[in-house]
Amino acid sequence: MKQLSKTKVTVRLRKAEDRKEWYVYIESYPVQVSGKKTPQRIREYLNRVVTTVEWDKKRTARTDAKGTKSYKPKRNDNGIIICKSESDREIMLYADGVRKLRQKEYDNIDLYSDTESLLVEQKEKSQENFIEYITKAATKRHEKNSKSIQTNWARTKEFLKSYSGDYLMFSQIDNKMAENFKLFLLSAPLGGNRKGTISRNTAATYFSIFKAALKQAFIDGYLTVDISSKIKGIPQQDSRREYLTIEELNILASTPCEKEVLKRAALFSALTGLRHSDIQKLRWKEISIENDSVKLHFTQKKTKGVEYMPISQQAFQLCGEPRLPEQFVFEDLTDPSWISRPLKKWIESANIKKNITFHCFRHTFATLQLSNGTDIYTVSKMLGHTNVKTTQIYAKVVDEKKNKASEAIQLDFLKNKP
Repeated sequence: MKQLSKTKVTVRLRKAEDRKEWYVYIESYPVQVSGKKTPQRIREYLNRVVTTVEWDKKRTARTDAKGTKSYKPKRNDNGIIICKSESDREIMLYADGVRKLRQKEYDNIDLYSDTESLLVEQKEKSQENFIEYITKAATKRHEKNSKSIQTNWARTKEFLKSYSGDYLMFSQIDNKMAENFKLFLLSAPLGGNRKGTISRNTAATYFSIFKAALKQAFIDGYLTVDISSKIKGIPQQDSRREYLTIEELNILASTPCEKEVLKRAALFSALTGLRHSDIQKLRWKEISIENDSVKLHFTQKKTKGVEYMPISQQAFQLCGEPRLPEQFVFEDLTDPSWISRPLKKWIESANIKKNITFHCFRHTFATLQLSNGTDIYTVSKMLGHTNVKTTQIYAKVVDEKKNKASEAIQLDFLKNKP
C-alpha cells in the first residue's frame, strides 16, 4: 500500500441501524492501493460507539428519502468531535490519538519514500502492454494527421504482434529485442495472398514508427532508458523518382485523355506540385485572385500544414470556370486506384515509355523546378515538405542529369588519346 501526496486522515461516525448510537472509525483518503487503478478510501473501525454527540444544525450531512435530515458533528478547534458525556469525550480523544498516528505514518517519508513510490509505479508500468500502448501513442502524436500516417502506425502494431504475440511488456524491451524486430521487418511477408516480403523502405518506415513509440514511452515514463536513441534505424534505399521532361509534359498536354478531369488535375499537379489528395479536396473558396496574382490557401491532407502558395496563370486555367465557393475545383476526380487505367492509357497514347503514376506529376514539378535553377529551400516550401531532407532526393536526380550532360560534348581528336 502507498499513500498519495495529500492523504488526509479523519475521525468519522456511522449511525447504527436500529439504535441511537454511532460507530467511530478512521478514514484515510486518497490512498493508492496495489491492484487498484483509482485512489481508495480506507476505513478503520475502532470498536467504539458514542451516544452523546453534539450536532451542528447549520451543517447538513444528508437528507433521506423521507426528508429527514442528518447533521455533521460539532468539532473543537483541534478538530476533535464534541460529545456531552465524559466517557464519549474520552473515546473521541482516543480516536484522535489513532488519527494522529495514522497521519504520521502517511506523512513519514521513512515509511514510504518518494523514491520507493516511484519504483513501485515504474514496476507497475513496466508490466503493461506495449502493443496496446502503440495505439495510445499514435492517437497522442497523430490524432489530427492524415489517415495514411495513422494506417502506418496500425500496420507497425500488427507486425509487432506477429513478432512478439499479443502481449509485450515494457520490461521485455531492450536493445537486443529492438535489433531482432528490425531483422524481422527486413524479411517480413507482404501479407494476404501476396508473395514476397515488404520492401526495405517500407520496413524502414515501420521501424522508425517503432522507434517513435519507444521515444514516447520514455517520455511518458514507461521506459527508464531512452532505447530509441541507442538503436539505429534502417537506412532507406534511394528509390527512383520517375518524372516527365518538359518535352514529354507538352506532348501529354496535347494528347487527348478519356477522363478530362484527370488530364487537368495531372497537369495541375505538374505545375503546382500538389498531391492528388490535396487536388481532390481543393475548393473554389481556397483560391483567391489579388492584382492578377492567383494564390491557394489550403490545409495539406497529409501533413495538416496550412499552405499559402501562388500558382501560375496556366495552372489557374486548368481549374476551369469558377464555381460556388464550397464546390470542388476538380469535381469528379476519383481516388488513385480508379484512375490508374485511364492514366496508363493516356501515357501510352502519348508514346511515353515510362511507368507514370499520378504522383509522378508532383515529382515532375520538383525536378523541373530544380533543373531550372529554383533553390532547394524554395522548392521544399512549395512542396509543403516539413524537412528539406525530403526534397534532397530530387536534387540527386538533377545532379545525375548534370553528370550525364557533362559528358554530352565530346571532341573527336581527344577520343583516341590515352
